Amino acid sequence: MRHLKFAPSWLRFLIIFLLAMGMLFRFFNLDGKVYWHDETYTSLRISGYTINEVKQQLFNNRVIGKESFAQFQGANQQKSLNATIMNLAEEDPYHPPLYYIIARLWMEIFGNSVTAIRSLSACISLLVFPCVYWLCRELFNVPLSVPGVAIALMAISPIHLVYAQEAQEYILWLVTILLSSASLLRAMRLESQDKNEPVKERQRPDLFAIWSIYAVTLAISLYTFLWSAFVAVAHGIYVMITAKFQLTETVRTYLLASLVGFLAFMPWITIVMGDFFQFLISADKTTTQSNLTPVLPFLLMQLSRIFFDIDLSLDNYFNYLITPFVLILVGYSIYFLCLTTNYKVWFFLITLIVVPALPLILSSAGGIQSSTEAYFIPSYLGIQVTVAYLLATQLYNGSLSRRSIWHIIMALVIICGLISSRVSSQAETWWNKGMSYGNPQVAQIINQTTRPLLISDALGNNYGNVFSLSYLLEPKVRFLLVNNQKIPKIPDGFADVFLLNPSDTWHEKIEKKYKLKTDIVYSDKYYSVWKLAKFTKLRRRNIPPNNKLSASF
Repeated sequence: MRHLKFAPSWLRFLIIFLLAMGMLFRFFNLDGKVYWHDETYTSLRISGYTINEVKQQLFNNRVIGKESFAQFQGANQQKSLNATIMNLAEEDPYHPPLYYIIARLWMEIFGNSVTAIRSLSACISLLVFPCVYWLCRELFNVPLSVPGVAIALMAISPIHLVYAQEAQEYILWLVTILLSSASLLRAMRLESQDKNEPVKERQRPDLFAIWSIYAVTLAISLYTFLWSAFVAVAHGIYVMITAKFQLTETVRTYLLASLVGFLAFMPWITIVMGDFFQFLISADKTTTQSNLTPVLPFLLMQLSRIFFDIDLSLDNYFNYLITPFVLILVGYSIYFLCLTTNYKVWFFLITLIVVPALPLILSSAGGIQSSTEAYFIPSYLGIQVTVAYLLATQLYNGSLSRRSIWHIIMALVIICGLISSRVSSQAETWWNKGMSYGNPQVAQIINQTTRPLLISDALGNNYGNVFSLSYLLEPKVRFLLVNNQKIPKIPDGFADVFLLNPSDTWHEKIEKKYKLKTDIVYSDKYYSVWKLAKFTKLRRRNIPPNNKLSASF
């Protein structure tokens, strides 16, 4: 790899340019996309309130305005940081507390706005670049070429841009994966070097400190996201295979460091353990069978989104053009990696790609849940490093014509990433918004009316989508939220009344009570919105001449 040690000037300038563009896109238009269902749950956890407390105060058959939601969407004086941790332990233990603790402290400083909370993820995403540089240095032992290309690809990768602008823990998880992986490789390399190369006593590395770093980063990763356990399994398989299943000093030290990392996580494991196996089957309890995607199309779509993503649907014909190109590129990258590197290099990346993804694939005979895209982050990382190695190597190898072909391929990959980032930065919604994907369209329908009232209950996805819509609806919109599908008492004075995702039984009861028909105005695979037909005309007979809206709002 001598020819890879020093990148030419043009490549260094290109890396700097793409890094700058990636940083710009991460902070551009942070509040432009819908603040979706899962993000509103993030804000709720940060606030320290429980769902039951919210239902008691908001879902009580009273008319309220959008300002009533603010108390439950960020840091506040009524609830402390301890309430945030206890709330997670009680209602959502599958999400460890580290990100929420950081987010709580962040929002106490910068406020509760969408821009403020998403800027935390954007700032954390900047740590990805030095961490991936460290990982590539440990893998390939070259100063710039492969690490630089890897940084450039991750800077403009649309899949990483998605999580860098979302108020969830996934981008922090990526950072912890990089840190734990790089620290493991460094510990193994220095321990091997310490045994094989005689050095002066003062130059001997402090192996205790080095392995301690791995134990700490592993614990941090576990406290960020539970799926880190499968990354740790990948690390364990790698260590055992490279040691040829012998109980060497390196293996014993690794096992001790891993044990320390898991013991540090024990307080939270005891909370999670009761429902842990249910978590493996379904990470999102609200997901239904209708939200399942066939395994192979899902994997091919996510593979394409690593390098090119303009929010295409699964059945879009353009996917048949871009997916084969990406599949060939990734397949050849893995083949080239295995062919040209030591098994300790390629086996590490293969385990990182395969092991964390395998439980999801094996448990998805009927399809993969659309909410689990982020669980493949270790696979995305391993694939990008593999492709970066291929591109960085082929820029120098072979004849001029061969190098020119690879320059063109690299240019296409870069152009795809830049186009994807540009399109994503301007969009109101994106595929990762899941059940809230259509909320901008729903908000537009409701905002166009004169005196709208939105009625909903707290069942299923409705709870989170009501909160999500509150960010998009104008102040003139009022909410009438009920619990347990009680028949709402609709006050006079509203020109347009909408029902958010009512069950068949519930909206039939409302029709029967008010002797009105309901017309569907929006529908997708997650939920529907109905409108009471001719509501104003039929209700006007019962409105006094000088009727005023209810004083409750």
